[in-house]
Amino acid sequence: MAKKLGKKARKFAKKNLPSVMKRQRKLNSMFKKKSAPRRLKVSNEVFLEESNKSKNVQQTHGDREGMILDEAVYNNDLGDLFHQDDYDLDEDVSVSDGYISEDPECPYISESEDEICSEEKSGDAPILLQNREIYQEIAKQKRKLDKLCVKDPQFSKFLESRRSDLHKSKSEEIYSDEEGDANSADDDGIRESETSLSGKVLTSSTLDVWCWMVMEQPNSSTLSSLLYGFRAACHYGVDSDEVSQQKIANREVFSKLLTFVLQEAHGIFCRLLGISGSMNKENMLKTTKKSEWKSVRPLIKSYLRSSLFLLNQEMDNQILMFVISQLRLSIMFFAAFPSLAKRLIKRSIHLWATGDENLSACSFFIIRDIASKFSSDYFDICLMRTYRAFIANCKFMDPVNLKHIKFLMHSIVEIYSLDIQKSSQKVLVSVQQLASILRQALKIKKKEELKKIHSWQYINCISVWVEFVSCNYKNYDLQPLLVLIIEIIRGIAHLFSGPRYLPLRFKCVKILNQLSLSSGVFIPIASLLFDCLEHRGNINVDRTQRSHVDFSSLLKVPKQLLKSRDFHEESILTAIQLLSEHFSQWSYHISFPELTTIPLILLKRFHENTTLESVRRTVKRLMDQAQQNSEFIQRKRDEVSFSPEDQSSVDSFLQLDKNDKNAPFGRFYASIRHTSISQNMIH
Repeated sequence: MAKKLGKKARKFAKKNLPSVMKRQRKLNSMFKKKSAPRRLKVSNEVFLEESNKSKNVQQTHGDREGMILDEAVYNNDLGDLFHQDDYDLDEDVSVSDGYISEDPECPYISESEDEICSEEKSGDAPILLQNREIYQEIAKQKRKLDKLCVKDPQFSKFLESRRSDLHKSKSEEIYSDEEGDANSADDDGIRESETSLSGKVLTSSTLDVWCWMVMEQPNSSTLSSLLYGFRAACHYGVDSDEVSQQKIANREVFSKLLTFVLQEAHGIFCRLLGISGSMNKENMLKTTKKSEWKSVRPLIKSYLRSSLFLLNQEMDNQILMFVISQLRLSIMFFAAFPSLAKRLIKRSIHLWATGDENLSACSFFIIRDIASKFSSDYFDICLMRTYRAFIANCKFMDPVNLKHIKFLMHSIVEIYSLDIQKSSQKVLVSVQQLASILRQALKIKKKEELKKIHSWQYINCISVWVEFVSCNYKNYDLQPLLVLIIEIIRGIAHLFSGPRYLPLRFKCVKILNQLSLSSGVFIPIASLLFDCLEHRGNINVDRTQRSHVDFSSLLKVPKQLLKSRDFHEESILTAIQLLSEHFSQWSYHISFPELTTIPLILLKRFHENTTLESVRRTVKRLMDQAQQNSEFIQRKRDEVSFSPEDQSSVDSFLQLDKNDKNAPFGRFYASIRHTSISQNMIH
């Protein structure tokens, strides 16, 4: 069994892997043959080995994931949880471009165009085949050298020294032969200029003819040329010198080409394959076994790869949304190309986490479709990478990005809820890591450890799993998760005391109320709130200083606001609102009179000591409504004949009244909630 990397090894890899990847890219460019007529990343290695690699990934994925989960529980860095090397998602991307060539017989309509002789292209075919074989052999040897470099660092140093000597010798040879090669260079320049002149120009008339031919006869060779032009359009302005000789006449042709292919490609492929109706996993498996699949497969791959390249460019969000919406129609075709599917996941998750509201929603639909329709391996990738992206983008909270963070939370809950049996284990690992971080902070209580707890990243991570448990607790057995999360929340509330941390404590109480409501488990929170009210003596209320305090974007109150009258009032009213929410959840329970006994005594004492008239009125009303509700429950209890040990009768107590909302406290809480929402005190 493979040995886990230690902490030092992981730090070394994180520090040095970028430079290693840079050297590998330089080696790839050195080994490429200039005589090959392919324009971009000339290789067919992955095209031949794609099916074998997908099998190897399935075999090794389980072992690698197990190592990651075992290590993550004891790792105090949230960013390392569910860590998966990004190179795994692109491991075979740069080896094969998967693009198709232009059909030389396709008609062009332009007076200034020069036709390329088909005999010249056919004469280059043996050379192209030979170059591919040479490159495959070189790539195989290169992989062996890379493995030796990883196993033996001394060999890597030796290889590096020999490479530097080779560069020196090459530069000397070039200098000595510079004069003798002048004439041959001139000849090469002439041939290159002739080749550049042979590039065809795609005009509007030509494109109209192609589009008509493709729609009339989808099995015609014109589709290859159309996709060839689509590829050039997707690469336009990025690496046009390496892609193709295809030239686009103007902006109108560029826009028309992209729009037509993106809108019509999926329908054309379905007609070529004889597919009707919606695509699913079973239909896609049958499609790949058809005889037509062999001829259509390169066309589909070229379209998907070009679209992904376009999706990776920085452009207007409306264009990105259009590309994503069209790719979503062909989402099942990605199942036949694992490397492209992983690239789509990576890009979609990035846009989901960083895009605006509409772009983020469109990207999420792609992620959800892949997670629900593809194999379990892709589901695991979506689970891990969405949570990692959420961790990276939830470090800060303000009124601007509050809505976006909420959307990311709900998106993760929806993805993880697709298969509770598989996702619950990953949720448990994440919650255990959060508990480990809290345990370390309680033990050491250093400033650095406390900052990890008192951060939006930590609070948002625990909040997303609270949402997950709240949505699925009634349908699945999530009792271990519920207990562990409650312990974490109460630990956070007790770790940070003082008036400056009141917003954090209020959030903890709100989370506990949410868990209690969704699970039906009684969670006492009155003591946490009355601790907040006890801080009133430490605050010197300045009646002249007025400033609004928004608890939704705060974890710690600035010092200059501690003496604010508004902060003092809003903190008390927030505590009363949360206590009212707690009472409202149990206002129909048979034990409500006992539940409110001690809180009413403490509320009465607080009412006598406070000097704020607005607060006194609210507290007095809360006490009166709680007392009336207690008397209402007591009268109903006197009418029943069952004992407290009859659990089924206790659970069904006042269910009809609960549906009708007849309890006195329900109306009071509705008014309190309406006031809090209007003032935006708690979100």
